[in-house]
Amino acid sequence: MSRDSLFVSGCSAHPAGGWRARWYRIVFQHDTRAGLLFDIGLIVAILVSVGVTVADSIVNVHREMNTWLYVLEWAFTLAFTAEYVLRLMIVDRPARYARSAFGIIDLLAILPTYLSLLFPGAQVLLIVRVLRVLRIFRLLKMARYVSESGMMLNALQRSWRKILIFILFMLGLATIFGALMYVIEGPQHGFTSIPMGMYWAIVTVSTVGYGDLSPGTVPGRMVTSVLILIGYGILAVPTGIFTAELLQAGKLQMGDSECDACGLKGHLDDARYCRRCGQRIPFKETGPAAAASTDQPRSG
Repeated sequence: MSRDSLFVSGCSAHPAGGWRARWYRIVFQHDTRAGLLFDIGLIVAILVSVGVTVADSIVNVHREMNTWLYVLEWAFTLAFTAEYVLRLMIVDRPARYARSAFGIIDLLAILPTYLSLLFPGAQVLLIVRVLRVLRIFRLLKMARYVSESGMMLNALQRSWRKILIFILFMLGLATIFGALMYVIEGPQHGFTSIPMGMYWAIVTVSTVGYGDLSPGTVPGRMVTSVLILIGYGILAVPTGIFTAELLQAGKLQMGDSECDACGLKGHLDDARYCRRCGQRIPFKETGPAAAASTDQPRSG
């Protein structure tokens, strides 16, 4: 399965043909005028609907235009619901598309409005609709760059244990310093409990420093200074771990094969043709078999 199969699973024309095939070309393809207009109209509708959600969160706008915003919100939701149902009807495997990344995003883009009927205020989550703008990559023929995110995901997958150990270490550090500040400062300076002290320690060690809690004694300020210096020392640890894994992923992905025709280097390990001129790249055997072959003496 390709790295971007998560985005396109189930997106093939319905075998029945007819109106499903025609709508498939419009909805999922953009090589026709109708498909291009559909994609542009969809992106515009997404951006306008997100703008409506943002405007509704402004008190003065909500007070003066509450009715209009409510009508627009439901109009966009019903339109996106119809589009989602249409997508499920015209693909060959609806369940697979519904489980794909775009299918999940499409569903999340309409659920908050319906949930607001049971849970008032849930419509604010409609801001997730902005993720649907990712379809512009396909419209601009940039979908191939989306697959490059697979390298970053692989780096995160390989480094998650190291990052988890780092997070646990930070939680232990915050617990120790939080308890220490609770003893030194006490409730009179805002450190009403150890969890409150842990909150202060996390904010301090991350060098954010909200300022809502601050030490009022000399020993407390000394502890704060030590924790700030520790924060500067370890702030780059997770970044360094991820960067190292990302560089390693790049080395694993790119080989040293050279094209005999144009001399281009840096092809993928499994590449068989040059990405510049299209000529076949000489196959290089790697691993134990290659090592064994180089150790064999040449015949005179």
